[in-house]
Amino acid sequence: MKPLIAVVGRPNVGKSTLFNRIVGNRIAIVEDTPGVTRDRIYADAEWCGRAFTLIDTGGLELKSDDEMWSHIRAQAQIAVDSADAILYVVDGKTGLTTDDTLVCNFLRKSGLPVVLAVNKIDNAYMDTVYDFYSLGFGEPYPVSAEQGKGIGDLLDALMDVIPEASVEEDPERIKIAIVGKPNAGKSSIANRLLGYDRSIVSDIAGTTRDAVDTELNIGDDKYLIIDTAGMRKKRAVEESVERYSVMRSILAIRRADVVLIVCDAGEGLTEQDVKIAGLVHEEGKPSVIVMNKWDLVNKDSYTINTFEKKLNEDLKYMDYFKSVYISALSGKRVDAILPTVREVVENNRRRIPTGLLNEVMGEATRISEPPSYLGRRLKIYFVTQVSVSPPTFVLKVNDPKLMHFSYKRYLENALRKSFDFAGTPIRLVVRANGEDDE
Repeated sequence: MKPLIAVVGRPNVGKSTLFNRIVGNRIAIVEDTPGVTRDRIYADAEWCGRAFTLIDTGGLELKSDDEMWSHIRAQAQIAVDSADAILYVVDGKTGLTTDDTLVCNFLRKSGLPVVLAVNKIDNAYMDTVYDFYSLGFGEPYPVSAEQGKGIGDLLDALMDVIPEASVEEDPERIKIAIVGKPNAGKSSIANRLLGYDRSIVSDIAGTTRDAVDTELNIGDDKYLIIDTAGMRKKRAVEESVERYSVMRSILAIRRADVVLIVCDAGEGLTEQDVKIAGLVHEEGKPSVIVMNKWDLVNKDSYTINTFEKKLNEDLKYMDYFKSVYISALSGKRVDAILPTVREVVENNRRRIPTGLLNEVMGEATRISEPPSYLGRRLKIYFVTQVSVSPPTFVLKVNDPKLMHFSYKRYLENALRKSFDFAGTPIRLVVRANGEDDE
């Protein structure tokens, strides 16, 4: 796994701006209003060949009893509890405040290494940097997140305190994360796949608190089963320990090769199931919808068709999904899970020759002419695949602004009809001819 760095500080010191500067994208919302960033935001970054994950947190108001600030403090605590190091951001223009000292005391309890960034610094404010030595976190690093100054030295300091990213022992082992609502049967499925009771199984929602990793070998096939805690609706998550469990589930999704999205067939597809599936889709992970407790459903010859229709309606944004209908309790059709997993992982890693891709794209554009705007028509010069997991294709065109989203979706469907990408998202990136493919 990649080392985790929690970005912490009081409100309005520029944490999100610094976060975005390091990541290279405007992921976190940046405004001058304190409290804008409330929940944790995760993003991967790299410096000098070292990969790590940043966690942006809300501004800490430790003296306030307001319910919103209490929620933000809980979220920040979870981020700190899971982190390997802390990037503590203070405001160089304002200078050292009593609130900075309170946050400092809060962070010192974690026992984690802390790198101190003094933000909003230019030549006029250099004298204020030295005041922050009194916090006891060693050398303060003056930066300007807005202008990008001092970021290199700050990242060098962070690389000195975080551990190396852990390397998977066996790259051939397929990592399977099992996610879903509480009490959907995730642990029962894990135990069925493993053949013994590795995880605690109970009808009490929320029994599994942390992600549990277990290796499984079947002949030449190697798997890592990652059983996770149930993911409730945000408003139903009360205990801080359960918030930590949800965060662990999200991290499990990010490091998985494929995700089993477990649903309770007795309840049917719920709003929370759709949200969990959306999270997996956004992470670009191949997935299998597992309708568990199928033995409890009153069935006729049309039942599966009815369920599939419901899945297609509610999961329009990921209509590539694969589904299996099982009973973990009886073991019925559980043996269909691993073959389906192997199929979608293979599709997720599929590479298509450039010549074949351009034949398919040429045929698609002949059948349906590209869109035009104000007399200019979109021209697609060629397409090439630049990566896998998920399969990602770059389309070189005359003007990316002429690519309408509906036509882009049409081209994606053309690729799916020609090549087997069942169970995995694919990405189409539109670039002007001459732009870098990266």
